[in-house]
Amino acid sequence: MTADDRATERMLTGLLTASHLASVEQVPDLVAEHARGAGLGEVLIYLADLQQTVLRLLTGRGENAGEGAGPRIEELRIDSTLAGRAFQEVRVLRRSDPGGEDPVYWWVPLLDGTERLGVLRVGVPDAPDGEAAGEVVERVRHLASMVALILVSSRPSSDSYARLVRTRPMHVAAEMQWNLMPPLTFATPQVTIGATLEPAYQIGGDAFDYALADDTVHLAIFDAAGHDVHAGLAATLAMASCRNQRRQGVGLVDNSEGIERVLLREFGENTRYVTAIMADLDLRSGVFTWINRGHHPPVVIRDGRWITTLPCPPAHPMGLDMGKPVTLCTEQLQPGDRVLLHTDGITEARDQQGREFGLQRFVEFIIRHNADGFPVPETLRRLIRAVLAHHDGTLQDDATVLFVEWHGPSADGPPAPRPVVDGPAEKA
Repeated sequence: MTADDRATERMLTGLLTASHLASVEQVPDLVAEHARGAGLGEVLIYLADLQQTVLRLLTGRGENAGEGAGPRIEELRIDSTLAGRAFQEVRVLRRSDPGGEDPVYWWVPLLDGTERLGVLRVGVPDAPDGEAAGEVVERVRHLASMVALILVSSRPSSDSYARLVRTRPMHVAAEMQWNLMPPLTFATPQVTIGATLEPAYQIGGDAFDYALADDTVHLAIFDAAGHDVHAGLAATLAMASCRNQRRQGVGLVDNSEGIERVLLREFGENTRYVTAIMADLDLRSGVFTWINRGHHPPVVIRDGRWITTLPCPPAHPMGLDMGKPVTLCTEQLQPGDRVLLHTDGITEARDQQGREFGLQRFVEFIIRHNADGFPVPETLRRLIRAVLAHHDGTLQDDATVLFVEWHGPSADGPPAPRPVVDGPAEKA
């Protein structure tokens, strides 16, 4: 083991030990202290806001843990900076700054698994080249991984973290939904899952869920009628009931009927209803099994082309108690197939002339950006930007997408990160 290896090990083990009693506010100083011991320069932590439009500096000071930045840039736009490019492409990017305190620094993605939290700006006092530069890159990647783990473990108890990543006040229904839904991104060697949801601060009736058990991935998307707190309660109740029954081994059909009974008991007949697609994907065989409770059908993309919407006789929305039978449908996926679940807020968003965004434009957008090599979460981030632009920045309905790609039973997983490159200077 080299001296650099030992320094890196001390940095990581020191951070891990300190993290057990560390709050979000203490993380920046802890990281700076232990990074210096590994020969690194200044380390800055930037976190993405809820809508992933800007990166905000975590200083550890003030009610939002983002005050007292001094001469440092407090906020960087994701769509127009090198830091944002590192975030978008999940890629370590190098920047030379001969006149700065650190002649070289790297922008390093902060990842919890595959969920993008933000980026680190890591300075290097001595600017190595060649093989030595590669060793430094590995060191800063390890540091970013540890910082992400510490942040994820400490953020559930932190109001400061929540304040920092919000750009405006959040409605009560959205507060409830965001605290219950799983992360926007998840991946294993066999499957990649991504999700997006807008309007982030005012969502009411939309929700998504996914979970892995053995070799089966459960997927669900819900759309409750209305756009108020009651709609949020109905969607949350449907999601919680779905999880509760699923964890007791209840199948898709019986699960949806159980959700309906819960909605009827809590809200009464024909008062609140929820549409849904609920599905299971067998990661060994690629068999996709689903039910449709009055929702838009799933879409399959194969070989970079829109293949079909998956037909399945829809039952009535849960909560209407209309007595329609629930049909269990199956589809054999091929390795590389992508399945899209969505709510009507995506396809029915209208511009000023009343033209819908539409299903075709939605699917073609996903195909085009995947062909350009963007990671799944970045494709979905850009999709929402496009939908918002089509609707002049304000949506009248919740817009949600749940994306799943099956890589195959013994796949190596999503593509590896791209190599390090030099980039232009940042702009605030």
